[in-house]
Amino acid sequence: MNNSIKLKRRLTQTLTYLYLIGLSIVIIYPLLITIMSAFKLDTNIDLNFDNFKGLFTETLYGTWYLNTLIIALITMAVQTSIIVLAGYAYSRYNFLARKQSLVFFLIIQMVPTMAALTAFFVMALMLNALNHSWFLIFLYVGGGIPMNAWLMKGYFDTVPMSLDESAKLDGAGHFRRFWQIVLPLVRPMVAVQALWAFMGPFGDYILSSFLLREKEYFTVAVGLQTFVSNVKNMKIAYFSAGAILIALPICILFFFLQKNFVSGLTSGGDKG
Repeated sequence: MNNSIKLKRRLTQTLTYLYLIGLSIVIIYPLLITIMSAFKLDTNIDLNFDNFKGLFTETLYGTWYLNTLIIALITMAVQTSIIVLAGYAYSRYNFLARKQSLVFFLIIQMVPTMAALTAFFVMALMLNALNHSWFLIFLYVGGGIPMNAWLMKGYFDTVPMSLDESAKLDGAGHFRRFWQIVLPLVRPMVAVQALWAFMGPFGDYILSSFLLREKEYFTVAVGLQTFVSNVKNMKIAYFSAGAILIALPICILFFFLQKNFVSGLTSGGDKG
């Protein structure tokens, strides 16, 4: 009996390790190829930054990078603020058409972006918004609200209502209960929402390529595509270097926000 249990454990561990090794290969191998292409690594271990210099001197990558950073920062600030306020309102207050609007959010989320591209393009023409970042930000924020508001509401629902009631008895108003009592407890989800909103513009290609037509207005995703779109003149090294640089602001924001993933769980408290 003991031998059978030990055999099952060893088999489970072996399969788990094999799965992790296979998964690591799938993830690490493309990353290694990208790094080697960007730094011109073959048999020589010396790092070469010529491709990174060429990105900013021979292409418009610096402009694309700045465009994307501005779009991502504004999208993160606006979308996160709206989602947090909407999630709190749906969680804590009863108002007209509350349930119906939540169902409407779900229905909207079922419509894929591809199905709405024509409508977005017509809207951009009507508003003279082609090649304008503000319209792209508007679509990013609007597209991120429905499902994320649902997620934020669910997270607010995990905070006991007794906290609000205790603060209300102490004379705290609506804003103070939200800002000082409830918001610190949902900080992990707020950090996740901010990270998601920031990452979106860096990875989006379909929507931005559809609405941005001039090179100086491109985001990095659209700009990098131009390096590999011409089969006769593919700039794989520039593409790899640019892809690595995309990860830098996302990693910096992640390390800046990671303390919020845990600290929110220990903030606030119920007054006895």
